[in-house]
Amino acid sequence: MALFENMLVLMLVAIIFLQLSRKLAVPYPTMLAVAGVIVASLPWAPEISIDPHLAMALFIAPALLDAAYDLPPRTIRRDWLPLLSLAVWVVILTTAAVAWVGVSLGGLPLAAAIALGAIVAPPDAAAAAAMLGRFALPRRAVAILQGESLLNDAVSLLIFSAAVGIAIGAASLTSLIPQLIIAVPGGLIIGFLLARTSMLFAPRLAGTLGGTLFEFVAVFGTWIIAERLHLSAVLAVVAFAMTIAHYVPARQAPRNRLHSYSVWQTSVFLLNVLAFLLMGLQARTIVRDLDPQELSFALSFAAAVFATVVVVRVAWVLAYNRLIHYINPSQTRFPRPPLGMSLIVSWCGMRGLVTLATALALPATFPSRELIVLSALAVVLGSLILQGLTLGPLIRFLGFPPDTSLEKDLANARLALIDTALFELNTRDDHAAVSLREFYEEERDLVADGHHPRAVSKTDQLRLTIIAAKRAKLNIMRHSGIIDDDVYHALEQDLDFAELAASPPEKLEIIDG
Repeated sequence: MALFENMLVLMLVAIIFLQLSRKLAVPYPTMLAVAGVIVASLPWAPEISIDPHLAMALFIAPALLDAAYDLPPRTIRRDWLPLLSLAVWVVILTTAAVAWVGVSLGGLPLAAAIALGAIVAPPDAAAAAAMLGRFALPRRAVAILQGESLLNDAVSLLIFSAAVGIAIGAASLTSLIPQLIIAVPGGLIIGFLLARTSMLFAPRLAGTLGGTLFEFVAVFGTWIIAERLHLSAVLAVVAFAMTIAHYVPARQAPRNRLHSYSVWQTSVFLLNVLAFLLMGLQARTIVRDLDPQELSFALSFAAAVFATVVVVRVAWVLAYNRLIHYINPSQTRFPRPPLGMSLIVSWCGMRGLVTLATALALPATFPSRELIVLSALAVVLGSLILQGLTLGPLIRFLGFPPDTSLEKDLANARLALIDTALFELNTRDDHAAVSLREFYEEERDLVADGHHPRAVSKTDQLRLTIIAAKRAKLNIMRHSGIIDDDVYHALEQDLDFAELAASPPEKLEIIDG
């Protein structure tokens, strides 16, 4: 009950802070971090722990699904070099640098220091995306950052699992290599097979609440089955999500797809809130139990870890930029990112849910667990506050020209779809076909002028006006007792779908920051 009460308090504080995040143009994870610390510092906040295996499955599986679902394989093929640079080399270099700091300054055992490095290595794309979405930055750079968030999670979690196994004596370096040789491809294969299997059952459950619940069972079940088989649960969920994303949306009914997206978006957001609360509660307990001298050392060490994380990423990304310009001066093989864009990418190193979840997943008897958890929270808070609050001003200072390629591609695709509709109508001359032809010709003119048809179409504006009048009449009929509530709700749903069909897309988006 105490956890539930504090969750309600945190959600209320988070809701208030999220309103500020929109007004101040601050990434919403920054506000969640502040809210989590505030709630955890309340005098009545309870002491709560979570099972390490549950933390990994509960927090990381949905985060991986969310990131993998939006990363098509073509992006990996097209941008494999910058993705390799960010998702592999930055993670490895950050882990190594933090491990050196952990051993030399913190006195950590090597395996524990490597685990700390793997915990703080992967940036969280949600924080960067929340800010980058406000600016018309190059689409390719944004896509690379989103792809990085998935791949670096996989790399860092593999390192983390290996380091934890060695630190607690569950594995040795000689036994670990054969296990990884099996676990890595095995995880990808089992994830693909489970995705294909779930696709056989999903159509039978389409349009039901059981179908939505089955999605959760399939995702978490993939993680658990992979773990039981001693395969990479991380890669299994990645393969599962990418397979589902490739095949399922085209087969889903529109209502099921919209319902599924909204449920998962809310679930991942709620897990973010819960992770910040649990991390704040654990940090409060650690800070309370340390004496002043130990606390001073822990905070100094955490600051050194945070500085290392930031410096390594900035140094590597800028070095990669210069290296690409040197080895590819004519830009024939790989695109050469401008220096300003590399600065933005290097500063998009905010840590978030994955760092919190992996820190929470450390066993209770793990060496120097308190110091590692406190350092991880410091890196999350430091990156979200320092980098999150300065990313927007940095983008404005560099003055990037707006990238309008998305609008152009959308317009071209819409024209192609409208032309297809007109081609189908050209074979008919009945009244319905003539009316529809006029409607699509009006849409085509609007799209050709660079407008979204739902935003400026006179027909749609008139439809929305009529729908509003119908809603007013429907409410009068309900309140006067002319119709019962079951009739009211059935007609209300009809009007809802009609309004959605006539509304521009920005009216349909659920924003989170």
